[in-house]
Amino acid sequence: MFSRGGSFQLARVFGIRIGVTPTWFIVLFAFIYLLTGQFGDVVEGSDTQAFVLAVVASLLFFGSIILHELGHAIVARRNGIGIAGIDLFFFGGIAKLTKDAETPGAEFRVAAAGPAVTGLIVLLCLGGAALANHAGDVVDSARFTDTQVTAVEALVGWLGVINLYLLVLNIIPALPLDGGRIARAIAWRITGDRARGTRVAARAGQGFAYLMMAAGLFFLVRSDAITGIWLLILGVFINQAAKGELVASAFSQRIEGIRVADVMDAEPVTIPADVDALRAQDEWFLRYRYPWFPVVTAEGRFAGVLHAERVDAAVAGGQPALPVSELLDEASTAYHVGRDRPLRALLNEPGLRELGALAAIDAEGVLVGVVTLDQVRRALVEAAPGRTSV
Repeated sequence: MFSRGGSFQLARVFGIRIGVTPTWFIVLFAFIYLLTGQFGDVVEGSDTQAFVLAVVASLLFFGSIILHELGHAIVARRNGIGIAGIDLFFFGGIAKLTKDAETPGAEFRVAAAGPAVTGLIVLLCLGGAALANHAGDVVDSARFTDTQVTAVEALVGWLGVINLYLLVLNIIPALPLDGGRIARAIAWRITGDRARGTRVAARAGQGFAYLMMAAGLFFLVRSDAITGIWLLILGVFINQAAKGELVASAFSQRIEGIRVADVMDAEPVTIPADVDALRAQDEWFLRYRYPWFPVVTAEGRFAGVLHAERVDAAVAGGQPALPVSELLDEASTAYHVGRDRPLRALLNEPGLRELGALAAIDAEGVLVGVVTLDQVRRALVEAAPGRTSV
């Protein structure tokens, strides 16, 4: 699902940052408050025991949400998609992907992974209770209708049923829910058009949001204020998120035809690979005052990026005759992009963010230009000056 605002880190799991936003604490405390009273009704014992059960149940529930999002994150990694982290917030959690899936198959696998984990949690809770011959007690405790259950039965029942609700909600075929992303992947595969699949699933998301808001009003009228307000707020946020998907899709279509060659500087200043450090310092860095330059071979192929600090260090270290080809940034050979690559594909390029520019090369690796972050930003602004509508 979706998130708003910043977060702070709670932990790291498999190298993935787990964070929470301030709004998460509101939901956590609300869960503990409501569950304390409910567990007090179904489990014999003191108020303190009911409070402890409520705290444990709330933490287990949010732990199951983290597992849900880890399902998305791990499958995304296996499909070549980076993970910026997982955040818990007012309406659940979100695995923040660094880029969109490039194929409908990858989109489907990443979207389906979360519900699959939640479904497994449901099976473990209810299946375990059934194997222990306590299925009836567990279901009754989850509905808070039986006062003769143990603390473990109450916890297992509530965790299983709340995850079942979460699973049902998430598989509804409406963006931004996981079911909507699955539906988009299927439509994308059938039509070959990601934007069309997004429009279908996002429109369904807006329709579902309106139904939720109508249900919220119904519960308000029927004097169930908590459920009514929750459904109204959730419906508003789902509607806004679905609208955001439509805007993003329309924007992607606007820039789909723009290529790197359309925005790059076709005559960049370069340094030949056989130039020595002293000459590079005098004729390039002191003259142009740039922090780095692309280096090319005698055939014009991109060799890497040369930074001013390395040149200065070589000269100061008594190696002024050292060829610049030996001073290149080890990672700089990756700072290039094909001249015909879509501009949209550059939005999540780490090299563009780190270096501020990328070398544009042709099929033979010959440097044909440089595309800068400012050029990309200007192209995006020109492509979407506020005229995108949904």
